[in-house]
Amino acid sequence: MLTELLSGWITHQRWFAGKGRPIDDLNVESDIELRPGLRHLIISVRQAGERDRYQLLLGTDGETSGRYSHARIGENYYDAVYDPDVTGTLLEGMAEDRDIGPLRFRHLEGKWIDTSLRSLVLGAEQSNTSLVYGETYICKLFRRLIPGVNPELEIVTALARHGAGHIAQPYGWIEADLDGEPTTLAMTQEFLATANDGWALALTSVRDLYASFDPSASDAGGDFSSESHRLGIATAEVHRELATAFPTGVMESQDVKQMVEDQQRRLAQAITEVPALVEHARVVEDAYQRVADVVSEIPVQRVHGDYHLGQVMRTTTDWVVLDFEGEPGQPLAERRALSSPLRDVAGMLRSFDYAARHLLAGNPRAEALLPRAAEWAELNRSSFLAGYSAGGGHLHAEDAVLLRALELSKAVYEVTYEARNRPTWLPIPMAAFKTDN
Repeated sequence: MLTELLSGWITHQRWFAGKGRPIDDLNVESDIELRPGLRHLIISVRQAGERDRYQLLLGTDGETSGRYSHARIGENYYDAVYDPDVTGTLLEGMAEDRDIGPLRFRHLEGKWIDTSLRSLVLGAEQSNTSLVYGETYICKLFRRLIPGVNPELEIVTALARHGAGHIAQPYGWIEADLDGEPTTLAMTQEFLATANDGWALALTSVRDLYASFDPSASDAGGDFSSESHRLGIATAEVHRELATAFPTGVMESQDVKQMVEDQQRRLAQAITEVPALVEHARVVEDAYQRVADVVSEIPVQRVHGDYHLGQVMRTTTDWVVLDFEGEPGQPLAERRALSSPLRDVAGMLRSFDYAARHLLAGNPRAEALLPRAAEWAELNRSSFLAGYSAGGGHLHAEDAVLLRALELSKAVYEVTYEARNRPTWLPIPMAAFKTDN
């Protein structure tokens, strides 16, 4: 029986969110034939009283399943995302604005889609699956489905209509109604085949610095500060474009105080999980209190929400920002909520610290290299902030108080994340609390 096969298979998929917990119930909520040998399934899984939905492209040709042994589901089925002979159906559906049962395939007005390209699955993702078609498109399938329009689709289509330049251009999407809400199942964007990942570029710079005999980060062969400056300009321009494409607002004093109280609660929760954080609690609490004392209101708008060096790509001409989905694991309403653009700035500043210290883990020269790490981080942080200001980003004296608090709030989150997932990285966010002015 198919549901029994799926129950045994789905728990071993890296995008399955309920690992380590038994499945109480699994049923196929929707089963649509896209073409002979290919079905689209929405699977409902109950664990400990909670329900999650997942989508699957199910190949039903038993002979073909033998060619994809790593994707087999029993003897006769397989995960068809790996089969380029059938995945062209997705591009064709978007290009032609097809409706197939409850599934709606759409393309952005004015965008032509080449349906002749064959797909290849990218192998690095944890929560989604992305298909690269030739060197032209990347189609991201959201494996775990959350009712509602995905923030990334919402943002990049709006920015594209406003002529924004720092995004991977969108081409199309697939949607269906879940719980009465139009829900994004997949989206297709421009594939940046020749671009370089910001995190990888930053690590190359740090590696060059650590290997160099030149003690100065600005003089070492892999100086990254000019790129950090350009990235700051691009970030400010994206924030300005977001403020044009979406409504903006102001967080009043009462809401500011509520935000501070929320951050204080999160700090207390983090301390219960990582008791070593208690010795730095005063640094964080003082930063939060300064916000409550000094900041009377905060301009808010749509933001990226999970901004770091791994979310940006350097093309031959400029920086491009990716993955506007917001912070993973947060409710959709929170990810779409208006926030201070300084939240993104704080996230990138923390990312520079991570890049500087990442290569020290397990390095026998770590203690001697710490000053270089600090210098590299400070040089690139200041270059990014200078670029952000030059690009039109607002950084006034009052903003410095909020930015500091947002940085420390991000570091508190990082401490709990690293304690749960990568304990050897814990010293990286812990170092953030030792640099308070």
